[in-house]
Amino acid sequence: MTDLQQSQAPLWSPSAERIENANVTDFMKRVSESHGMPSGFSSFSDLHSWSVEQPEDFWSALWDWSGLVGEKGAAPFLKQDADPRKSIWFPEARINFAENLLKHEGSQEALVFWGEEGRKAALSRDELRAEVARVARGLKDLGVEPGDRVAAVVPNMPQAIIGMLATVSLGAVWSSASPDFGVQGLMDRFGQISPKVLISVDAYDYNNKRHSVTEKAEALAAQIDSLAAVVMIPWEGAGALRSHSIEKASAWEALGGGSQDHELEFVRSGYDQPLFIMFSSGTTGVPKCIVHRAGGVLLKHVSEHLLHGDLKEDDSLFFFTTCGWMMWNWLVSGLVAGARVICFDGSPFAGTPDILWRLADEEGVTHFGTSPKYLDTLNKMGLRPADDFRLEALRTLYSTGSPLLPEAYDFIYAAIKQDLQIASISGGTDIVGCFLLGEPTAPVWKGQLQTPALGCDVCALDGDGNRVAQGEKGELVCRSAFPSMPLMFWGDEDGARYHKAYFARFDNIWTHGDFLEQTAQGGFVIHGRSDATLNPGGVRIGTAEIYRQVEILPQIREAIVVGQDWDGDVRVVLFVVLQDDCPELDEALVKTIRTQIRTGCTPRHVPAKVLAVQDIPRTRSGKITELAVRDVVNGRTVENVEALANPEALEFFRNLPELQSD
Repeated sequence: MTDLQQSQAPLWSPSAERIENANVTDFMKRVSESHGMPSGFSSFSDLHSWSVEQPEDFWSALWDWSGLVGEKGAAPFLKQDADPRKSIWFPEARINFAENLLKHEGSQEALVFWGEEGRKAALSRDELRAEVARVARGLKDLGVEPGDRVAAVVPNMPQAIIGMLATVSLGAVWSSASPDFGVQGLMDRFGQISPKVLISVDAYDYNNKRHSVTEKAEALAAQIDSLAAVVMIPWEGAGALRSHSIEKASAWEALGGGSQDHELEFVRSGYDQPLFIMFSSGTTGVPKCIVHRAGGVLLKHVSEHLLHGDLKEDDSLFFFTTCGWMMWNWLVSGLVAGARVICFDGSPFAGTPDILWRLADEEGVTHFGTSPKYLDTLNKMGLRPADDFRLEALRTLYSTGSPLLPEAYDFIYAAIKQDLQIASISGGTDIVGCFLLGEPTAPVWKGQLQTPALGCDVCALDGDGNRVAQGEKGELVCRSAFPSMPLMFWGDEDGARYHKAYFARFDNIWTHGDFLEQTAQGGFVIHGRSDATLNPGGVRIGTAEIYRQVEILPQIREAIVVGQDWDGDVRVVLFVVLQDDCPELDEALVKTIRTQIRTGCTPRHVPAKVLAVQDIPRTRSGKITELAVRDVVNGRTVENVEALANPEALEFFRNLPELQSD
């Protein structure tokens, strides 16, 4: 038994009032009444079972209960196929994604934007609707039609959200990337999808420094033959950087004639209307172009925000993200609940290191989202937001991007807020949503994700496709069709790459690439990526188990562990970045690290080599790249270094003499 299974008490439990007022409580009551269930649902777990066993009824009921705008059509609402990719959802539906996110009107704030120095802008619901109408008119004037692609190089700012909503209101397809990508990284993405319009900011601020994007926009305009127009957004105070040399360039503020008098119009299409094109990280080759459908994303996000997240109309949702990460798309969908969406762009440590908590306090954020890395940095800096901010409105803290280690739960409750639901969530760009996430009516157990997603039959399988026992580790799979399965990969005409990505391991079962364990409390633990799983002596070891032990040591800033092919087997190699006040990795510290891992895990987890490096490569969404480091250590080529935020860090792992000896 793991220490997580032996845990005797939850860290937090919802009050009776919170359970009674939860959206999911109302949903269960309404469904029970409408479906003639006298006994109703006794728990969220019952609801989950019903959602998996009767998916057509569940997703149909969610459509009705949430008040989606559009034509639902007639039953059947789900035609299941043994191959989940061939299942047909809401075949007669007519819907528009933007119409649902913009259904709320009035003077209440809809968007708020902060930069490194504080609050910068806000838009009311009516102002947002007017701006979307203006920009949609402008895009239409530029020739954008249903099915066309609009690509964007933008920071997390209101114009990005407006541009996305305007694009999809026309039935066109949105694809965005963060402006810190290099030209090649942007071409690797947008060059595949032949966009008709490119929207680009002319500059952005990061870490108290202004970065021009104009040259990137010019290079893209010169290389992407399909472009009919380039729209330039002026960054505040950066108008002088705007390019006038780009052929067919238009000014953002001039779209729609600069008039606020345009009517909102929405092109309603079928459930499978392409909505977003998103990209895999690209660290093992040119990024996959993942096409997501409008109906699927909308339904999945409604279930996650309203039922799992308990997001309400008076709430404020924040997530620290860029426009190149799926969490940006997820964040924006909070508008469907009528909630206020809070955007931040820049470095959270550029000025005062507590700016995100000042944002949360001043804006009354109810749902705050970030990454384990950010929380770990706060902890190691000795920052305690609870000492300076009341955070009275905050009731849910989201974390994703990597496993949230058990020690992070202790830090959150000690240094941020005690009466708080920690919702560690896990999913990915592939599903533009989650397989595991929060449950507002259930307790939080240390180190555990609370529940599988409604409508998703999530479990762990062994190598033979059998469900593993509680407390055992296996491949995270989803054995049911679910709404936000990708429609296709762009350019994958026969579906071969789609099949290889998710269905090659087990027939007709989505395999996600994570290493999963279910606990005695009914929760889940992610033990890292299964494709980065270590196999010394044929024994599978999740990397997160090692990180948990190493990163609690005060001398270690961060770490990355990989398997090195050695003497016909695989040996575990651990690389660490030391804290500034730790001068060297001496024998005593190596012994401390190995003892900590042996004591906290097992002797099999102890690395054969422990080496110090100056930096660890990351993707642009902040995830450490175990696969890239593994390839370098084993003498293989990293196919796409443009996907890395700091590709120079790979050099620290090349030709290390210590890796050439026992």
